[in-house]
Amino acid sequence: MVGELIRNRIDAPGTSEQAWQDWPELRQLPIADVSGWSSAVIVAAHPDDEVLGAGGTIALLAAAGARLRIILATDGEASHPGISDRAGLARRRVCESLAALGALEADAAEVIRLGLPDTGLQAREDDLTDALAEFCGGFDVCLAPWEKDAHADHEAAGRAARRAGGQVLTYPVWMWHWAAPDDERVPWDRGRRVPLPSGAAAAKRSAIQAFASQLTGPPDGEPVLPAGIVAHFTRAQEVFFQ
Repeated sequence: MVGELIRNRIDAPGTSEQAWQDWPELRQLPIADVSGWSSAVIVAAHPDDEVLGAGGTIALLAAAGARLRIILATDGEASHPGISDRAGLARRRVCESLAALGALEADAAEVIRLGLPDTGLQAREDDLTDALAEFCGGFDVCLAPWEKDAHADHEAAGRAARRAGGQVLTYPVWMWHWAAPDDERVPWDRGRRVPLPSGAAAAKRSAIQAFASQLTGPPDGEPVLPAGIVAHFTRAQEVFFQ
């Protein structure tokens, strides 16, 4: 029942990007100074999470010469229920992620695929925690999905990152859809923003377009990321929670 309630928050009509743009407090969050990060790990529950949540920050860090490691917890093979060729979809999504890194000029980033089951991270959270404890060690910061994002895989990835230790900031993805400005379910007091110069914002927009499998739906279905959702990730800042 809990999983059904969480899924309904994502499936229900959401908040428009214009509503977020009209909320001045979003642009008044304290700034996270990324200039002191010489290295960063970015954790994605699925290929595309890393770009949606932190693509602009990745572009900034890559331009500054920071050491970057991308950890794909799953290959995203369950994004289209009913598809017969899950292995083919997984390969496609990983290739899209690599192309997106190229658009961010972050080709030098190390990419680690854990191959855990898409939609199954909650059951493998201990395994994910152990992997992140190993692969995040020695980095200045870990950026991971927000542990209250209302997607079970995102939440498991965020919890695992917190449990693994080190400095962790989490990024929301689906929150921009189901939450609303000044929503009490969101820890705005722990929010930090990373302003994106025009070049980084443009690079992120280009990187998002690499995820064609998610932007276009099958003949009888809707895209996973319709235009109204994508709009949340084209603004000139990214938000993380301490």
